[in-house]
Amino acid sequence: MKGTQLGEFEELVLLIVGVLYPDAYGLSIREEIINQTKRKVAIGAVHSALSRLQDKGFLESKLDEATHERGGRRKRLFAITVLGKRALEKNHELRNNLFNQIPELALKGLNLSGL
Repeated sequence: MKGTQLGEFEELVLLIVGVLYPDAYGLSIREEIINQTKRKVAIGAVHSALSRLQDKGFLESKLDEATHERGGRRKRLFAITVLGKRALEKNHELRNNLFNQIPELALKGLNLSGL
């Protein structure tokens, strides 16, 4: 298993896999990222992130049944593993802890004159 750090895009992909469960596959993940973030995302970037997340043990995948709509091709469905859940929880806790340490005045922008 590779390193356990989550990059920002990897975290986003991992979260979207959870949102789309049990129907998270490459194209649906890309479309949901675009819908949720309004940012352009190449399908290749999604596939690369999915591959890295699997290598780290944060995702598992299986091939779905072939469908007529996809010309007989099968989708690779992704799901979060226990390690992936822990990584998301760790990132969430870190972000919340850091956010909670910001003084209220800094969040209100009242300290701008002191810069």
